[in-house]
Amino acid sequence: MADKEPVVERHVAEEEGEDSSAAAAAGEEEDTGAQVAPIVRLEEVAVTTGEEDEESLVDMKAKLYRFDKDGNQWKERGTGTVKLLKHKENGKVRLVMRQAKTLKICANHLVISTTKMQEHAGSDKSCVWHAADFADGELKDEMFAIRFGSVENCKKFKDLVDEIAESLAKTEGESEEGSSAAGLLEKLSVSESKPEESAAKEESADAGKETTKTEATPAE
Repeated sequence: MADKEPVVERHVAEEEGEDSSAAAAAGEEEDTGAQVAPIVRLEEVAVTTGEEDEESLVDMKAKLYRFDKDGNQWKERGTGTVKLLKHKENGKVRLVMRQAKTLKICANHLVISTTKMQEHAGSDKSCVWHAADFADGELKDEMFAIRFGSVENCKKFKDLVDEIAESLAKTEGESEEGSSAAGLLEKLSVSESKPEESAAKEESADAGKETTKTEATPAE
């Protein structure tokens, strides 16, 4: 019996050691409730895109190309989202496209009455057009080609641009007709006033002649 007592004591010691280790682990996992303040406090910054006063008419994913005149070849401008944005106050519509990851502007120009979208000869998912673009910070006469993921998206985009351009052309035509009509009325008014002025001058001249004759006649 005396030989087995040390074995029992060793088991008891091992169990006590395990209990102390478990208690220590539990103590480490226990939440102390302490709050650590961040070393640097970041403040929220309002980010503006320049599109706050505009309404999006269309928003599609596409790939844009520009024609390099020097190299006489098409070069990729960027892949991202193309938008047609209408200003809420003046009603002007501009085409804006940003690259997907960097959000860098790769196209930025107004849709005007002379903007004409043409189908690309090599793909029914692409269309081509000319524009005075401002993406690089200065106006440049560019030739663009854009390719969409489907024929439907390409047609929708092209039809909308053509519709805007035709509407602008119609408005400009009506404005020119109004200006021409106003100019014609002004000319007619001037022309009508000239005969009246001539008649008045003739009457004044006749009256002067009669006065002269009366003064030249000797008294009886």
